[in-house]
Amino acid sequence: MDGHLALDAGGVLVALILVAALLFFSMAVRRRLFARGGGAVECSLRVLDPEGGAPGVWRLGIGRYRGDALHWHRVFEFRSRPRQVIHRRGLVVSNRRLPDPEEAEGLLPDVSIIEVRDGDLTVELAMGAAALTGFLSWLEAAPPGTPVELHPPDEAG
Repeated sequence: MDGHLALDAGGVLVALILVAALLFFSMAVRRRLFARGGGAVECSLRVLDPEGGAPGVWRLGIGRYRGDALHWHRVFEFRSRPRQVIHRRGLVVSNRRLPDPEEAEGLLPDVSIIEVRDGDLTVELAMGAAALTGFLSWLEAAPPGTPVELHPPDEAG
């Protein structure tokens, strides 16, 4: 009887390992498909409270440019629709800064943080230098007449 119990426990352990490997493999394939389509950048996002309360937590994700919108997807999720959509029309980039030391622990290395307002949605995006340059170029490449506000960063950021 103990042999059957050990065999059952071993089978459950093997099944759990296979499920974990399958989940990891499917997330890797999803990430590769995002990157292969072009216009994808790694960036973390957190939502800011419009009333000035505590900001949300940083989430690692992939931003993908789709015409006049940046679609942001969480890395560790299987959902095909984006979690956040940031529209270029009427976008306001109001702040640029380096992460605080406690923030930096949860972010990718060497990122800058920009605050972005799209209507009622205010978020912070943490991006590496190349991704940030691409984001700002995407904003500046807006069609003529598209209202986009870029506030210059302060000298400390």
